[in-house]
Amino acid sequence: MSKTRIQSILDEQGAIVFPGVYDTLSAKIVERVGFPMSFISGYSVAATAIGEPDMGLLTQTEMLDQARRVCGSVQIPIIVDADTGYGNPLNVIRTVHELIAAGAAGCFLEDQVWPKKCGHMRGKKVIDRDEYIYKINAAVEARGDQDFFIVARTDALAAVNLDEALARMEAAREAGADGSFVEAPGKLEDLREIGRNAPKPLVANMIEGGKTPVLSKAELVQMGFSLIVYPLSGLFSTAKALEHTYQKLLAADTTLGQEEHLMLFDEFNELIGVDRKFEVAGRFGVGA
Repeated sequence: MSKTRIQSILDEQGAIVFPGVYDTLSAKIVERVGFPMSFISGYSVAATAIGEPDMGLLTQTEMLDQARRVCGSVQIPIIVDADTGYGNPLNVIRTVHELIAAGAAGCFLEDQVWPKKCGHMRGKKVIDRDEYIYKINAAVEARGDQDFFIVARTDALAAVNLDEALARMEAAREAGADGSFVEAPGKLEDLREIGRNAPKPLVANMIEGGKTPVLSKAELVQMGFSLIVYPLSGLFSTAKALEHTYQKLLAADTTLGQEEHLMLFDEFNELIGVDRKFEVAGRFGVGA
């Protein structure tokens, strides 16, 4: 198999910090500010598409539909949260095929019992190690020689122990996964142990207010991590900004004086490509 887009970015940069997105607008902004890749989290899509927590309520079809829209809206590669693959290895095969068809550059595939929970929530359970490795086998076979980076994610640290989490990562990489992700280490020593012993490249999941300490890129790279994702920063900042704007509007009955907190009409139109659409429409005798 030739080198994937994600591996090429890693080879070029050594380590990469990148944000999560949840829709086409957030993806366009990530691309516009200059990030070379991004990630769609199930948590953020569940929150924005169906208004529900990340507790297994989002379906495979809903996630695939959002992935198709997001991947089609930007040029940068997008890794997609595939949760547990939405069933057994047969479901995993379909999920991987559909994600590739949607234009995704890779996926995270985890070992929780379905319905899963956000990795930073309580009460997680994992399937047997052998059952999980069959899912990784299925994902790798479905991927074939196509440009698709498979990250094996385990929640066994919380559900079992760190030794089991590390053993699962070793087994997943032997089965053909491209990256390793031990979710929700709650202590610096756990992060260091994962960095020392889990197969590289390694994902560090930085969630503001979550279980894992948020560290600098330099600190994480020193520990051994190279795929440093901030999956919910955009979602959290958007929610805070919306709340602020709506509270001000409710209190003052106007947005006057709030312009510095807004992307105004012309700038927003530039972001979503209004002038380009007028140009195309003009070539076909429509628009003005």
